[in-house]
Amino acid sequence: MQAAIPFPDISPELFTITVFGIDLALRWYALAYIVGILVAWRISLHALARPALWQGDTPPMTRAQVEDLLTWIIIGIVLGGRLGFVLFYQPAYYLQNPAEILKVWQGGMAFHGGFLGVVLAGWLYTRAQGIPRLAAGDAIALGVPVGLMLGRIANFINGELWGRPTDLPWGVIFPHPLAQDCPGVAGLCARHPSQLYEAFLEGVVLLGLILWLAYRRGALKVPGQITGVFIAGYGLARFVVEYFRQADAQFITDGNPLGFVIGSGQIGLTMGQILSLPMVAVGIGLILYARARVRG
Repeated sequence: MQAAIPFPDISPELFTITVFGIDLALRWYALAYIVGILVAWRISLHALARPALWQGDTPPMTRAQVEDLLTWIIIGIVLGGRLGFVLFYQPAYYLQNPAEILKVWQGGMAFHGGFLGVVLAGWLYTRAQGIPRLAAGDAIALGVPVGLMLGRIANFINGELWGRPTDLPWGVIFPHPLAQDCPGVAGLCARHPSQLYEAFLEGVVLLGLILWLAYRRGALKVPGQITGVFIAGYGLARFVVEYFRQADAQFITDGNPLGFVIGSGQIGLTMGQILSLPMVAVGIGLILYARARVRG
């Protein structure tokens, strides 16, 4: 590899304090969750404060309802994200070590599981409050890409979820021993900074598209359309980045070095792609349904 970027020396922890002999650390990943949720909340409130954006010039929720829903969403993110990781990626390990499921602070969250957790939490809350579900989903989806962007940046700072080996000049030399285990590569191994690819596509690009549709194209007047764009947009972005992202170790073997769950050799689908394809289909279907519903 002729050119590469050294991994920046950034600690995964912002600071650590000791309380009664116990070290408590604030990590970038936790901060990403906190800031992402708060920014998404503010973006939702900003849109809801503008009745002209919504169908019938009537926002679907009040400020108080948004704040109550936020609590449900946080629970859905944590429980869904953790259970999704357990079921989708390491079911055999956690079946043998069930107590490890509770150790969220050790890492191991899956977006697809967190997404399902948010959907379930939102469905239960809106059903109980009599809130129109599609419009409520749009209000939630407006700011979610911010959290995705921050989360992927935190993944990069943590030096985890790196990409496949590359000889491109922006390849990054991740310090983890496993990141340096690159068959056929002599010396230091550079990898795609796939976390930053995801931060750009899932965060910057998807956020810009959603806000443009909502504020410039009147998309919020078609309940469900923004939600559909978010679901399909995330699925497509994740599907593309999976071509550059290192597959999870449990799927990699000598005969399957790219970690495909379906396929082999140079052609196949990773677990991330398998989980993302239904999102693209559901998102497109929801967009078509939302538009037909308004026309009908």
